[in-house]
Amino acid sequence: MTKMTHVDFPPKELVSYTKETQTPTTTAQKEVEEEDEEAPAPPPAVEAEKEKPVETQEEEVLHELTEEEKLQILHSEEFVNFFDHSTRIIERALSEHVDVFFDYSGRDMEEKEGELQAGTKLSLNRQFIDERWSKQRVVTCLDWSPQYPELLVASYNNNEDAPHEPDGVALVWNMKYKKTTPEFVFHCQSAVMSAAFAKFHPNLVVGGTYSGQIVLWDNRSNRRTPVQRTPLSASAHTHPVYCVNVVGTQNAHNLISISTDGKMCSWSLDMLSQPQDSMELVFKQSKSVAVTSMSFPLGDVNNFVVGSEDGSVYTACRHGSRAGISEMFEGHQGPITGIHCHTAPGPVDFTHLFLTASFDWTVKLWSTKNNKPLYSFEDNSDYVYDVMWSPVHPALFACVDGLGRVDLWNLNNDTEVPTASMAVEGSPALNRLRWSQSGREIAVGDSEGQIHIFDVGEQIAIPRNDEWTRFVRTLAEINENRDDAEELAAQRLAA
Repeated sequence: MTKMTHVDFPPKELVSYTKETQTPTTTAQKEVEEEDEEAPAPPPAVEAEKEKPVETQEEEVLHELTEEEKLQILHSEEFVNFFDHSTRIIERALSEHVDVFFDYSGRDMEEKEGELQAGTKLSLNRQFIDERWSKQRVVTCLDWSPQYPELLVASYNNNEDAPHEPDGVALVWNMKYKKTTPEFVFHCQSAVMSAAFAKFHPNLVVGGTYSGQIVLWDNRSNRRTPVQRTPLSASAHTHPVYCVNVVGTQNAHNLISISTDGKMCSWSLDMLSQPQDSMELVFKQSKSVAVTSMSFPLGDVNNFVVGSEDGSVYTACRHGSRAGISEMFEGHQGPITGIHCHTAPGPVDFTHLFLTASFDWTVKLWSTKNNKPLYSFEDNSDYVYDVMWSPVHPALFACVDGLGRVDLWNLNNDTEVPTASMAVEGSPALNRLRWSQSGREIAVGDSEGQIHIFDVGEQIAIPRNDEWTRFVRTLAEINENRDDAEELAAQRLAA
């Protein structure tokens, strides 16, 4: 008698990592599920043994990089771009300071209310300086970005104590974050006397140099040196360029530059190899005008005003039968250091007004309709280095002087003394100033390479609805007083 035992051997399991074999067919789905339920889970040791070859395979792939390979990665364009971008972000994050103890019940604000009222007119917000790139260099020019209002470009003269560093430097600072390092560092071989963001091209920065070259930097490039530059030839500039300005519209714009020998050039930003147009600024065919400053009225690309080394002011135009110098305005006893046309748009047109600053310690108000100054502001006791109208308030302007003083003048309130003044600590000479587009901040550059950002209080910065009509009355009073003074002077002369 024999006993038979039935043994059911499962088919051999084939392990595959292809998608097709892992997806069971609908007919065999149930059988596979039943087999999975019946089959006991493999012990951990078996799983480890199965996975072991894979780990070994991975270990074989990963190997230690050689020094040469590391250097190759460090110098690759992809790594440099990544590192440059990441560094900026980390710097911004590390520099943020938040008051975790702020009391939202209002007690903190009650305690600070007196302080806020005391400093509402003009207060120092922050300062920018770089130990290597800007310290001991004179700030020669400032400009806010039209596309990114938080970005400010500053140009710098050479540092005599660092002969091995580049003579010319331009730094882009960021107001949005608390970091103390520049967003971008640009430099060139000659001291940068003027700088501007290229309007309609947010990535480009233009610089005018002491050698006469116009240089163009691009923040998309990893290079700190210019991506384009003009030639040092008779067709371009060969004297220092103190004035650069991009004028026009999105589809038709030019870079305008003027050098101290009176040569004015018009350039296309796409090609700086030669100017599109050039002219000599000469008054009455006799002497060339040594231009130190330039300004275009709001919305005008043809007419402009320039200040000169001899203290005279000139109106000029780029095109037409009377292209060149039109009229001369006399009144200053020293070189013109700054000039600015009225820019605040509103119900009344004040584009005929402009301001000048000079070495003769004065700021003067002019109109293109009269070749004598309308008014002279004589509250300073040193050279006045720069002056600029508020971009939003019709009667407000700011000026800076050699004693480290910033003055705000609201002509609707007073024409004899400034509405607000503040002296910078250490009294460095303040060379340049620039209002922000909002009219709420003023950037000021000094002779030691530092930039000071001042907040202007709302009650002084933001105009009321009647400011334009009030300014019309103010100008009428100024003209009346000037006429009376001229009449009195004529009577004394006759006597």
